[in-house]
Amino acid sequence: MIKHTTEVRVRYADTDQMKVVYHGKYLEYFEVGRAALIRSLGLPYSELETRGILLPVIEAFAKYRRPARYDDLLSIESVVAELPQATLKIDYQVFRNQEQMPLAEGYTIHSFLDVTTGKPTRPPGYFTQILQTALAASE
Repeated sequence: MIKHTTEVRVRYADTDQMKVVYHGKYLEYFEVGRAALIRSLGLPYSELETRGILLPVIEAFAKYRRPARYDDLLSIESVVAELPQATLKIDYQVFRNQEQMPLAEGYTIHSFLDVTTGKPTRPPGYFTQILQTALAASE
């Protein structure tokens, strides 16, 4: 399992009239975690795009357990549990800093698209190799 944690502070603009983080913002927090996870592997999204691969979200799920509020420091834990075949699944948990119970959890599933044709493609070998190395190191 490849795990990466990144932090984000809740901005006032992230909250709604009920003074809690608006539910749609959690998908943005997932995106922050996802980008940080992939960057931590030495392959930022910009590099994937330069190499001709796009990773659009084709499915997203979030379950909300407890609210986050303005100025909370959140930890976003992003996990890749298995090598991608046709798609890449990333799981997420969002914690208020130093708390054990998640505020929210969910996942995103991504397709691999060829930037030139816009059609689905297999995960590129270099991407799979990076994930294999990271998975082996985490065992």
